[in-house]
Amino acid sequence: MQHYTLTIDKFLDHAAKWSSEREVVSAHSGEVLGRIGYAALRERSNRLSGALNALGVQFGDRIGTLAWNTQHHLEMYYASMGAGLICHTLNPRFTTAHLAAIINEAEDRVVAVAVDLVPMLIKLAPLCPTIEHVIVMDGDGTDLISGTTLKPQVWAQDDLITSHDSAVIWGDFEEDTPAGLCYTSGTTGKPKGVLYTHRSNYLHTLRALQADAMAINSSDVLLIAVPMFHANGWGLPFAAPAVGAKLVLPGRHTDGASLAKLMKDEGVTIAAGVQTVWLGVVEHLETTGGELPQLKRILIGGSRCPDALLRRMEETLQVQVQTSWGMTEISPLGTITAPGEPPSTTNLASGRPPLGLDLKLTDAGGVALTRQRGVIGHLKVKGASVVERYFKATTDSLDEEGFFDTGDLASIDNDGNLSIRGRSKDLIKSGGEWINPMEIENIIGANPSVGLVAVVGRPDEKWGERPVIVVEPRAGQSIDSHALLDSLRGKVADWWIPDHVEQVGSMPLAATGKIDKIKLRAYYANSDVTTE
Repeated sequence: MQHYTLTIDKFLDHAAKWSSEREVVSAHSGEVLGRIGYAALRERSNRLSGALNALGVQFGDRIGTLAWNTQHHLEMYYASMGAGLICHTLNPRFTTAHLAAIINEAEDRVVAVAVDLVPMLIKLAPLCPTIEHVIVMDGDGTDLISGTTLKPQVWAQDDLITSHDSAVIWGDFEEDTPAGLCYTSGTTGKPKGVLYTHRSNYLHTLRALQADAMAINSSDVLLIAVPMFHANGWGLPFAAPAVGAKLVLPGRHTDGASLAKLMKDEGVTIAAGVQTVWLGVVEHLETTGGELPQLKRILIGGSRCPDALLRRMEETLQVQVQTSWGMTEISPLGTITAPGEPPSTTNLASGRPPLGLDLKLTDAGGVALTRQRGVIGHLKVKGASVVERYFKATTDSLDEEGFFDTGDLASIDNDGNLSIRGRSKDLIKSGGEWINPMEIENIIGANPSVGLVAVVGRPDEKWGERPVIVVEPRAGQSIDSHALLDSLRGKVADWWIPDHVEQVGSMPLAATGKIDKIKLRAYYANSDVTTE
């Protein structure tokens, strides 16, 4: 058989040839800024590859991107990866110190930046001696930089294409060539780099497109509200052109009003993002009485969606909500509920793993459990799109059978549905016994007055640790803390029931949009907690 390398550029090549006029739409605050067909996008991306080569970057060099979901960012994805460079997506929600450490470890020679993030780059660049060129993606930006002491040479992306472009042969390398670099969010420790290859991303795309997974096709209009700096935007910038789906990129603003307008105007049929994004859309539509008649499915990931919010989304939007589980280290899709599948009776399940990923449950010592169904264990995964070792690490992160430890506690039901039962590091040890905060969160999250909930441990002189419930009320709702605690009785052990409920106006979120439990634990470890 032919040697046909599995490289990412083939997705855009395919779209350009067979779905040439299918659109990629870029927007800002719900208003469309531009439209481009896949053929024209492919031409610009390839010319940008030539421009990058003209700057002196070489095969395997890292290109940092500090940007939102835009056409220019998508162009940089394919321009860098197609030419054998590594697209290193940078999370602008990280601190300057974190970003500098990441850029320096990756040794990024070029950083492409959104025009509204240039002020951040100006602070960042002096800390990063490897940066030789700055490319302002979606505007000139030179007026913001003039008069500064920024040493790298500065280019506007459009001007760079015009002045330095040349045609480049894409994919002229082996499929195990690195393609992308993404760092974990650091919610459980120091951010760690995951280096994706062309092969791993290609196979991940095929996994995501399976009929029992994301099931995107050429007639769909896909909105990506998950940032493109989160594990390659869940792989959707590859999946959309792979099938010729219309792609809608909302830019920086993913508030409820902006997304609702954009989805209605563009006839979005599938949308993807974390639950906090869809909470904003739901609240906007409930307030305005608006509808999204073309929307069929919403794909959610990140932390588990509270049952009340899940039902609310389904009722308000009149769509199926596909819950999923994944992580940066697995590219990121792990499990997902199938399209058209009725909601899980447990309200916890994140679906089944598509072909290409294997799961196993072990005890705390890493020994596989004799029973794999109906029990809770430590979740490990294996597959062609699962990390083997972290970027620049000297040792593998796998067990003897080649499985990666996710750090999650999970169970698998008789139908193969995975339910995440919490992070092993999140367990609270009280009086020498373990409390699983996720079980408490599942119960509290079902309360219709609760918007977001987190349970964290607080030091206690007598018991070592005691759980604290932190809740963000649903908009316009009030919460009776005593009633909330009473709702736990008979559902968990009495000694599991927290002593306190803290109501907050806004739940702290980590860089990935998940609830920032590190920040919550740090705060409640150093403050007096009182019941409200």
